[in-house]
Amino acid sequence: MSVKLFAAVDVGSYEVGMKIFELSQKKGVKEIDYVRHRIDLGTDSYNTGRISYERMDELCELLNGFHGIMDSYKVDAYRAFGTSAIRETENTSVILDQIRLRTGLTISPLSNSEQRFLDYKSVALKSTQFDHIINKGTAFLDIGGGSTQVSLFSDSRLITTVNLRLGILRLRSMLNALSPTTAKYEGFLNELIDNEFHVFEELYLKNLDIQNIIVVDDHLPAVAQRIEEASGIESVTGEQYVRFVELLKTMSSEEVAKKLGIPRENSSLLMPSVMLIKHVIDATGAERLWVPGVTLSDGIAYDYAEKNHIIKSTHDFEQDIISCANNISLRYQANQTLADELSMSALAIFDSMKKLHGLDRRERLLLELSARLRDCGRFVNMSSPAESAYSIIMGTEIIGLSHLERKMVAIIVSRSYLREPSYSGMSEVGLNEKGLLTVTKLTAILRVANGMARSYRKRYRTVKAALKGKELIISVDSDSDISLEKGLFSEHINMFEEVFGVRPVIRSKGMRYEGLVLG
Repeated sequence: MSVKLFAAVDVGSYEVGMKIFELSQKKGVKEIDYVRHRIDLGTDSYNTGRISYERMDELCELLNGFHGIMDSYKVDAYRAFGTSAIRETENTSVILDQIRLRTGLTISPLSNSEQRFLDYKSVALKSTQFDHIINKGTAFLDIGGGSTQVSLFSDSRLITTVNLRLGILRLRSMLNALSPTTAKYEGFLNELIDNEFHVFEELYLKNLDIQNIIVVDDHLPAVAQRIEEASGIESVTGEQYVRFVELLKTMSSEEVAKKLGIPRENSSLLMPSVMLIKHVIDATGAERLWVPGVTLSDGIAYDYAEKNHIIKSTHDFEQDIISCANNISLRYQANQTLADELSMSALAIFDSMKKLHGLDRRERLLLELSARLRDCGRFVNMSSPAESAYSIIMGTEIIGLSHLERKMVAIIVSRSYLREPSYSGMSEVGLNEKGLLTVTKLTAILRVANGMARSYRKRYRTVKAALKGKELIISVDSDSDISLEKGLFSEHINMFEEVFGVRPVIRSKGMRYEGLVLG
């Protein structure tokens, strides 16, 4: 395959950057140019909820320059994304339309979970040591302008991911509003960090042995390069980092900028970043700090290359998403045996009906997540689990899912509880026609699978499904008596028949059931 030139544009909270890459199956993803310019979009967005006309003019001027660089390289493709400063404005659609009209570039806003997943993907695909690192307890710290994402790994599994409103631009804005003296600056900063981080620490860190911290941050590479006793710039010990931070705290902004070789205007964003990292080291006792030195642009390029089959990933990102859902389910004390059985049944039905549903691997993932999260609402309200599950799913980050995909999972779960859900009754959920149809199909499949999993105690060894004419034959292998499931099965198949024109039939050890309700 020939070399492809690709441009990745990141419209961030305090900087706009673009990287040009060469993509090829032989050499993978190779960066060949990097241009960046500081622009303080986040201060406008976080303080007023809008991006001013002056900032808008400056942004369009920069993006026109980027477009010219793309033309000079004759790039084959580009992707451009906006992060929190764009997505948190009240006039996002107007901003994006003006950018398109004035620069010719299409900027897509990233949800927080999508943005963090791209950063995570860039580290996992670029670093040869990533899978080795997360074998031990690891905190993945993704520091942005508006917020910081903390993802926790143990035994190579993603345990949880939480978004904290501890972005460095947001912290600086809060500090500026307080107008602290130099003597009080550090105390105020530590208090702001601790107020947000304390609950996370109590809920998630107590039972984990965190030995490594991986940090995605624009400023840390400059710090790591100046830690003289470090063995290399990719990692430093926690002790080395803490000692260096103590040294930085004794310096003025000018001295810090000179020592680190960064522009003076960046030093005001540096201290919130380094103090936040120090806070996590103090809280976890982590032995080593890893500095992969990636940006969102790297994640954009790796994601594009992977989806276009230019590179192959050795890391299973789908399993990370599923692991995250499993841990949400555990947190709300959902029965894991039931979740496993429901997932097995739903996926067996999905796989047997590819010609009828026309859905792909991504929709299969949404179905599995829905099955694993279906029972989480009972922890909050046993009499109204549908509403509770919807709120839990929408209120919890699932890294790797877009906001729309998370909403689809929440709707699938909540509507799977309804006695008679139908396609015609789902127009109010705010999805387009394609999304609505996908949700309807997956809801119908989940309802049938749920009809087969009525007890927390029973287990199916295997579930197999096959289309035969107008019937979907579902064969289960179990030593348990499934008379209850057979007797109540007809309550769950009407939507499935309406959507697919096929009647589900359960068979167990040579027996057959077609919807007869026990009287």
